[in-house]
Amino acid sequence: MRLSIVIPTKNEEKLLPRLLGSIRNQSLQDVEIIVADAESTDRTREIAASFGVRIVEGGMPGPGRNRGAAVATADTIVFFDADVFLPRSTFLENLLAEMQRREADIATCRVYAAEGKLVDHVMHGAYNVFTIATERILPHAPGFCLFVRREVHERIKGFDEDVVFAEDHEYVRRAVKRGYRFAILRDSIIHVSVRRLEKEGRATLAAKYIYGECAMLAYGPFKHRMPFSYEFDHRPKKETESN
Repeated sequence: MRLSIVIPTKNEEKLLPRLLGSIRNQSLQDVEIIVADAESTDRTREIAASFGVRIVEGGMPGPGRNRGAAVATADTIVFFDADVFLPRSTFLENLLAEMQRREADIATCRVYAAEGKLVDHVMHGAYNVFTIATERILPHAPGFCLFVRREVHERIKGFDEDVVFAEDHEYVRRAVKRGYRFAILRDSIIHVSVRRLEKEGRATLAAKYIYGECAMLAYGPFKHRMPFSYEFDHRPKKETESN
């Protein structure tokens, strides 16, 4: 296998088929897909099985990624969230080639709002500008699209499961501190859902991220206690409230 794809899930029956379908349509097919599922009560596991992927027991995003990576067999792992999809059939091939060409050990790419309002595209564009500008001094890598050499993941002991907020940024910064090379890949762009912006509110979510960034710089990563409310369960709100 050239690539192991790990996807942490919890009740993702709505969006998981779109991601798995876009992976199935890739020019690079020498891949294995691992869904680390956190006890979904909808059709997530059934859908994953219908695509022939491997299913392991998951948890919150960081622990779920670790459990998926623990059974990965390829030299390179890519972590996706269920609410992204690959818009071009050469997405994986292009980014893996660029990662190798730039001799990166850990990498991400630019992001694009798959749907939503003009403000969503502006916010994602601003994020791209900021992360590229700070690429060498303050790495940012969203967990919904993160490439890493398996050897690096193992040597830094994976995601710190005590970190409960921005565990993805902490992960990549810890790798960089260990001397590994980070890159924001330019050859392709990933499409991501704006469901969290719509659910929490754009201003509210932006304020959370800005506060979290400042607090991490001042005090270090958030461990054990989440600073904000966070839901990993993506069932419809009415169904969640009934349980």
